[in-house]
Amino acid sequence: MKRFTLPLIILLSFLSGGPSIAGQSPNIIFIIGDDISWDDIGAYGNKKVKTPHLDKMAREGMLFRNVFLTASSCSPSRTSILTGRYPHNTGAAELHTPLPAHLSYFPESLRQRGYFTALAGKWHEGAFTKRAYDTLLVDRQLNGDGGEGQWLNLLNSRPAGKPFFFWLAPFDAHRPWSSGTPAVHNPDSEVEVPPNLADSEETRKDLAKYYDEISRLDGHIGALIGELERQKIADNTLIIFTSDNGRAFPGSKTRLYDAGLKTPFIVRWPAGITSGQSCGSLVSSIDIAPTLLELAGAVIPASVQGKSFAGLFADPAQAFRKFVFAEHNWHDYAAYERSVRSVSFLYIVNKRTGLDNGGPIDANQSPSAASLKAARPALTRLQNDVFLKPRPAEELFDNRQDPAQSVNQAGNRKYAGTLDELRTVLRQWQLETGDTEPEHLTPDWYDRENGQALPAKGKRGEMPGSAKKADLINEKGPF
Repeated sequence: MKRFTLPLIILLSFLSGGPSIAGQSPNIIFIIGDDISWDDIGAYGNKKVKTPHLDKMAREGMLFRNVFLTASSCSPSRTSILTGRYPHNTGAAELHTPLPAHLSYFPESLRQRGYFTALAGKWHEGAFTKRAYDTLLVDRQLNGDGGEGQWLNLLNSRPAGKPFFFWLAPFDAHRPWSSGTPAVHNPDSEVEVPPNLADSEETRKDLAKYYDEISRLDGHIGALIGELERQKIADNTLIIFTSDNGRAFPGSKTRLYDAGLKTPFIVRWPAGITSGQSCGSLVSSIDIAPTLLELAGAVIPASVQGKSFAGLFADPAQAFRKFVFAEHNWHDYAAYERSVRSVSFLYIVNKRTGLDNGGPIDANQSPSAASLKAARPALTRLQNDVFLKPRPAEELFDNRQDPAQSVNQAGNRKYAGTLDELRTVLRQWQLETGDTEPEHLTPDWYDRENGQALPAKGKRGEMPGSAKKADLINEKGPF
């Protein structure tokens, strides 16, 4: 088995019941960017970031406006996509914990269906997942700083006469910023400072470097689509672009707010999707696996907890989910939070209120975090949120009136009925899917203030869900 490395973008299967070319199965390319927020793509309204190829991809396909991850944390988010299961149901709910052998991985099902399957770039879902791929390109040197260096080679060396599935996992735009990234954004005029960050020179420079990595990735996407067109296979190739979690800045990565969980999701498939469409239906990342399997005509394993949204490709206006669920477990620091989101509301429960929520070490030790610390106490409510301690045990946000999710309405009697409903729904999801709250969580591995390693580094606690053997539970929970 070959091994190298590449960035992550999502290319997925074609529409269920939709057209294919001469009866051929669609090729699928899944590109999953690393630490890229939904609103840092031009097609989602950011007028500063330079993403011409992704913007063109959105114009030629379908832009999804309400896709949510099950975790705003690298490997738990990816393992959830790979299995179509919630993090606590994968046995790998925490960062850098491997998937068990007994679960099904959707590329493996595609491989059994006759697809040539390959992964290029970031690979940290566990050693057992290598069986899902004919080829692993995970050598970082060969993939280059951004992880996209082998994409065209992979496309040109694939076996003839077989449909293919590529899981492309770039390192862009993960910290630390690459010294080889072309500087194309002016910090003074070509960044949009999110409201939860301090608008300082240091923050703007930090954001400009982050934007530069997104733009580098965008260029490789353009080259990939160009090669598909040159080979005359673009029409029946379904390409999905998404991300594993929000930007690695305070207030985003690891958080259960939209800043952490809402993901860009752009699908291009000329043979099956009419261009220029937008979909506002609520979708969970656990729904990706069954969608791609259905489109490829493959069997959907009983272990998959998500549902196919292939019908949205033909009718993006139809309703799909009523609820999406997510969790925040250990990622550098101890945590236990759960959330349920509807179109209109977000409810979060926190079982470790004595801990702050400053984000992972790459976010809380960033120049942008230093700018927030330097600006204290003159911070807005949103900016101060990462320092808040103790934190509320419950948070409720009205997404219609407060899209930034800055005002907690959990204590507002006006929302008492909504609060009770979402409490009940979240508890039902936890009970049905076997979620548990361990007494001994994995502890902090680093100091929350200065980022220095602690004596507990390397020690693990009890995995959420393990007490109920949640990795063997296939119940889907409320939909």
